[in-house]
Amino acid sequence: MARSVIDVSDLPTYAFGSRVTPWWGTFSFCLLEGTGFALGIGGYLYLAVTNRHWAKDAVPLSLIWSALFTLVLVVSALPNFLIRRAAMRESLRSVRVLLLVMSVIGLVLIGLRVMEFSALPVRWSDNAYGSFVWLLLGLHGVHVLTDVADTLVLAVLMFTRHGTGKRFSDAEDNAFYWYFVVLSWLPLYAVLYWLPRL
Repeated sequence: MARSVIDVSDLPTYAFGSRVTPWWGTFSFCLLEGTGFALGIGGYLYLAVTNRHWAKDAVPLSLIWSALFTLVLVVSALPNFLIRRAAMRESLRSVRVLLLVMSVIGLVLIGLRVMEFSALPVRWSDNAYGSFVWLLLGLHGVHVLTDVADTLVLAVLMFTRHGTGKRFSDAEDNAFYWYFVVLSWLPLYAVLYWLPRL
């Protein structure tokens, strides 16, 4: 019996978007982490409704550092979009420059988040409100930190002999995840900084 044999040696070893397994891993991670944020917001809102001391405990948080953080984060969507587009064109020079830009933006965001924590009028151990504020800010802060670390590693790799092929797919995947970091912050910002002011 004859066996059919197909020569696949000419097929590409990498691709972009949902055609590759890492994209689905990142997408699944976004769903999981998004669920975590939703549960955190749900717990926050539940205690806001059921805890009779909540109105007294929920001291409005300073808007200075959070507004700067939000502004820089939203503006970062533009270079992130450009990275994704440059990566799919496999433009090494553009990807290198834009990864450096995103690395600087990420480091600025980490600094702003540290300042945001230092300006909080409530400690995590003061009450349930303080615990939720620190938990939600901390969770999002970890997402920013991990993606910035990933961006820095990618930036370094792009300046070595490894800055070819699959690394462009990695840069596109990293840009996809950054959209989640940006979008997940907006409801957190509304709940943490504006809801107590209503």
